[in-house]
Amino acid sequence: MAERLFIADEAEVRKGTTMDIYFERTRRILEATGNDKVKVTAEFTSGGLPSGWPWAVFCGLEEVIRLMEGQPVDLYAIPEGTVFRARDSASVRVPLMNVSGAYCDFGIYETAMLGMVCQPSGIATASARVKIAAEGKSVLAFGNRRMHPGIAGVLDRSCYIGGCDGVSSRFGADLTGTEPVGTVPHALMLVMGSNEAAFRAFDEIIEPEVPRVMLIDTFEDERAAAVAAAKLIKDLKGVRLDTPSSRRGNFKELINEVRWELDVNGYKDVSIIASGGLNEKTVAEIVHSAVSGFGVGTSIANAPTLDIGMDIIEKDGKPISKRGKFSGRKFPYRCPHCFAMAVSLSPDEHMKCADCGTPMEMIEVPVLKNGKRVQKQRSPSEIRDYVLGQLKDLKL
Repeated sequence: MAERLFIADEAEVRKGTTMDIYFERTRRILEATGNDKVKVTAEFTSGGLPSGWPWAVFCGLEEVIRLMEGQPVDLYAIPEGTVFRARDSASVRVPLMNVSGAYCDFGIYETAMLGMVCQPSGIATASARVKIAAEGKSVLAFGNRRMHPGIAGVLDRSCYIGGCDGVSSRFGADLTGTEPVGTVPHALMLVMGSNEAAFRAFDEIIEPEVPRVMLIDTFEDERAAAVAAAKLIKDLKGVRLDTPSSRRGNFKELINEVRWELDVNGYKDVSIIASGGLNEKTVAEIVHSAVSGFGVGTSIANAPTLDIGMDIIEKDGKPISKRGKFSGRKFPYRCPHCFAMAVSLSPDEHMKCADCGTPMEMIEVPVLKNGKRVQKQRSPSEIRDYVLGQLKDLKL
């Protein structure tokens, strides 16, 4: 019998096996000293964003909700998909989530809750930045091969919510309610011996509803292979260029040359997808070429993780905090015009943006009340639409 993989299953996460050990020790001490019923409020904030990012996309809340449902706690949060800045104009950390209850009822889940928002938010932000760079052209998430397969669903869902138009794994596609996207690996052409044999077999064997997009750079010059594919496959939708950097030269000019040859030969409806080591910078460099879309992997999948922390800021309803953190329950506000943030110790209907004077909106909503969901669950597509609506007003 094969030994198990190095993946924690859902039962182990819920049991707390994956938590940092000091949380288990803390719980045992509190229980032994009769402090296990002490009520606290803890907030989730970030002191700053990585890579010089001025803003980030909050992602992963739905998984936190599923983890905490049934626990005797209250949870408030900014909606998943919200674009936020880490601090307000007074340098106060913006609370992204607040959880209230007996510490022993949620403390062991701190490691899991943080992991469920820190990494997904980084991936969703990187996805959103590439989507902005693509200027409306399609972006496909191809990063699963760069990350552990145990997080394929988390990765694909985060990419999709951040703005990617499609994901490559069946598992991720099922989570996002989409169809998985992709062409074929170079391995198919290498094993079958030629582009022609591989393309013909794909067209004969794969279901007709799967778009015919052929990878053309395994053996031949890209422009010749593109035309050959168009002649061979009747309903060819597109060609993908995954040209290695050692052969690429000026990628923008190469794309335009392939486009020209396709057009000259009467294949103006065949699109061109570019892939291979792309990131927000290189996407921006070629977006004004004849390219129709992009396949982006490592730069999104390996996005910087947001450094979000959970800190107690109230005990028995009274402000308290460790050094370096601001005590007291807080409420996050955002300017709908410039996305500047503000933090208040109480709801304030008259809060105005310090930068542009626009009335600000309180963006926190109740999520769980005594462990019961109080907001209708949104689909990944609904969250993604929310993100895309905000990206219209943002720049890199």
